[in-house]
This record gives sequence, structure tokens and C-alpha cells, in this order.
Amino acid sequence: MSDNLSMLDSLPHEILTNVFVRLPIKSIVTCTAVCKTWKSLIQNPTFISSHLHHSSNNNNKHPLLLFRLCSSEEKEHYVLHFDNQDFNEYTRFDDFPFHGQSYDGIFHVVGTCNGLVFLTDNLYRYHNNFVLWNPCVRKFVKLPKPNITCFSHGGYNASVGFGFDSKTNDYKVVRFVTLGEKGQMGKSPPEVEVYSLSTGKWRMVTALPPIGAARGHDPEAFVNGALHWVALRKTGTKFLNFVMVFDLGDEVFREIALPKLSDQNGDEYWVRVSISAYGNSLALFQPGFPNHRLSIWVMKDYADASSWTKIKTLPDAFLVEGIPRSHCIPKCFRKSGEVIVELYGGYLSSRDLKTKDFKDLRIRGYANTFVDSYVESLVLLDKPNQLRKRQKRKRNNNSTF
Repeated sequence: MSDNLSMLDSLPHEILTNVFVRLPIKSIVTCTAVCKTWKSLIQNPTFISSHLHHSSNNNNKHPLLLFRLCSSEEKEHYVLHFDNQDFNEYTRFDDFPFHGQSYDGIFHVVGTCNGLVFLTDNLYRYHNNFVLWNPCVRKFVKLPKPNITCFSHGGYNASVGFGFDSKTNDYKVVRFVTLGEKGQMGKSPPEVEVYSLSTGKWRMVTALPPIGAARGHDPEAFVNGALHWVALRKTGTKFLNFVMVFDLGDEVFREIALPKLSDQNGDEYWVRVSISAYGNSLALFQPGFPNHRLSIWVMKDYADASSWTKIKTLPDAFLVEGIPRSHCIPKCFRKSGEVIVELYGGYLSSRDLKTKDFKDLRIRGYANTFVDSYVESLVLLDKPNQLRKRQKRKRNNNSTF
């Protein structure tokens, strides 16, 4: 055994890299315990990037979807599904390290990127606990407290986003905050701060966002190196929705106009619309009220507002296996082009936009269900689990997370 290991250890790094990058994540992590040479190679940022590139290409052939479900006991469950026709292959992450450590018991998923899951405390307005977690390698980083909190600045509303800056090879969390009265309904530009994983710090950003307020806790979309939120601004006596865009590389804001979404009075204050990634572009989900119709828009050419096209209008109330399920909430697109939707009662189904057929996925969540495409990666494998170290220190001081 030792002779074989010595022989393998003597192989050029290029050959070892070519072998390791093709192994399953679990096997790669196991290899880090074989010898110091392998551990050093696998935890090297260059290898982690090479593996991510290989995993991303392989994901096009074997796509994955990450589900965040919450049981009736308010316990979170994370499941990784292979996005195949049968939808019967999955992996459960039963070792979620943050159970009961949020102020109100559960965490909320903001988004995923390159294998990282960005979690925030489920306190909505005043969430200050942020965690980056890679469930595949069981690594996580708890972010420091942001610069703007309710203790330092009083009341506010905040929105967050998460993505990867390819220019600096860095992961960033963006947080923009409307403060007190001056930020009400987007009368003044929000304050903006950015967290960098490479530095481990928050910093304020001088680039001013458009005057407007992001739509609270609605999801953001990370596409083409930029974060996208649906925002609202007041124009005269009426309100108008638009897409607020933040480029993670240049750290500047821009806007993308939305298609006409207004009600009969031309006021979009009560118009609900959510945004989603659609390949390398954007899609909009607009549930209709009171006619219970769901409109789906896609942007044919990214950043070209004139290319918004309504591809489908669907009823918002359905029968699934003979059972009425109303109030359809779109979650994300599958690789096949079908849309995963959450129905009344937390039941998840897949909707074929061409045939309008439903497929019951036999998955149910109770609150804050999250679904998004996912790529397995080794990101964070080279970093310690900072949270556990802090927990031990705090436990000695009789305090909690």
C-alpha cells in the first residue's frame, strides 16, 4: 500500500490534477486525508478553479437543482436533485450546521453561485446574520456584521444579493439599505455596502444606485456577472417597476426597463412581479390578480428592454392528480424549459409550458421554499469553518450565536 502511494505521490501534478478533477466531490475530499501532497494540491485555489470549470461543463449534461424545504416543525432540509426526466435521484444534506441558530429559528436562502449557498437570517428587515455555505464539502463562513444595522442607523429596509466577480476571482455580497424616512418608497438613493470573500470585510460603495426601492424580499437574479432586482419608484402620483442592476466587476448600477405591467389605472404599485435567470438572460413571472393568470416574460437579448416577450399566460389555479391546487408561485426554470412551481399547501410541481401538463414532483415544503440550479464545487475547501470556532468561544462565555 505504501509503495503504491509513493508511486502515485511521485506522479506529476498535471496528471494528478487531471485524475482528481474527474472524481466525485466526496472522493476528492477523501483524497485530502491520504497525504499532505494531495491535500496541498486539492486545496490549492488553482485546482479549485479547475474543478469548478470541469463541474460547470459537466452540469450542462447532468444538471442539478438545489431545494431548500422547511418542515412543519420549522426545521430546514436541503436536497440536491438530478434534474432528469424521472426526477428520482437525489442527495440529502442532513448535517445542516445552523439549525436553531437564527433569531427566529430558520434561515432564508438568497441565492446560489458556483456551489455556494448564501443564507441570511430570516428576520426580513433587520437581518444581520449572513452565511456562505458549501454543503458538498461541509464548509461555511459566517460574515461579520455589516456597517449598517438598526443599532447604528435606526430603522431601515434592506435587500441583498450574491454572486461571483470574474474580474477579481472573488465572491461578493451586495446589500443596499433605505434608511428611515428619507428612504421611504425610494425618495433618495439607498446606502450600498459590499462584502468581499477574499478580504473578509464589508465596505461602503460610493456608486449611487437609481432612486427607487427594491421589492423587499423578492428574489434577485445573478446573470452575466451582475445582480438584478425588481425595484419600484414613484413618478408623479404613480409607481413604476424597473430592473435595478449592479455589475459586480465595475461596481456600478444601471437600469433595465420592464415591459408594460400596469393595471387599468397605469399604477404598478400593486403589480407583483419576480425575476429569474433564463439562460444568459432574464425572465419575469407576473401572477395576475384577481383573474388568477400567470404571465411569463423573457428577455430575448440581454439588456435590450425592447426584446421583452411574453411567452405564455397560464391559469393560476390547477388540478394536480385530481386535487385543486391554486395560487401558483413560480420558482425556477428546469434544464428542459419546464417551470417548477409551488402550489397551495407547499406542493411542488413541474409545468410544461408547451403542453401545459403538470407533473407532481412529490416534494412539499411549508415555508420559504427555495429552488435553483446548482453546480457542485470545492469552493471554501481551503478555508476553516469559522463559525464553529466562534461557537466554542461563545459557549464558554455562556452566550449564543
